[in-house]
Amino acid sequence: DLGAAIDMCQKSLLEHHDRDTQRLLKTMELEKKQADTLAYQDDDKAEEAKQEGNEYFRNKDFAKAVSCYEEAVKRAPKNATIRNNLAAALCKIMDFNGAKREIEIALELDSKYVKAWARKGDIEILMKENHKAMESFKKGLAIDPENAACKEGLRKVTAMVNYGQANMSEEERKERAAHALADPEIQAILQDPVITQVLRDFNENPNAANKAMADPSVRSKIEKLIASGILQTA
Repeated sequence: DLGAAIDMCQKSLLEHHDRDTQRLLKTMELEKKQADTLAYQDDDKAEEAKQEGNEYFRNKDFAKAVSCYEEAVKRAPKNATIRNNLAAALCKIMDFNGAKREIEIALELDSKYVKAWARKGDIEILMKENHKAMESFKKGLAIDPENAACKEGLRKVTAMVNYGQANMSEEERKERAAHALADPEIQAILQDPVITQVLRDFNENPNAANKAMADPSVRSKIEKLIASGILQTA
């Protein structure tokens, strides 16, 4: 019995501090936590909690919906659909970081879950990460080219990028670019020597730049720079 063994170790440490006993205690506590988590899992109870969360969500009681979905996740941590529902509810209470965390886990569980790719794109728009949203919608469409949510999401984010290019004030442009520069993915693109050369060629050697843009990888990176607001187009 792990519980009894942990109690014995704790009592022993109260009488005499010993590093080996302390390490053993930590190991057993971790094993008990893992065992308790596994024992708590129950697909039927997860479905009950999910349905309860759905009801709260429909009634716009989003805080209670979050609580129910979180319970459902504990009961079925590998259920991608529940994670997607939780992400939707977290968006409603403005916890976008939490929502993105859950939707990324959902996609780790099922990388072909198109609805989750659409949700991820929607969350990234809310987080002002248009370049990431564009990529998420495209990944969803690569799986299902006719998916309405991804098609509409891509249309929406593309329009937002184009509108921003034409109508943002200089201050807004700088703020958007500063936000993008904090993104490790954008930093990596800007440090890519091939991209650095292409950006230089846009001004000095347009033919070379156009030729480089024929490479899908280069084009994708340049499009991310444009969508993020780092690169301005005429």
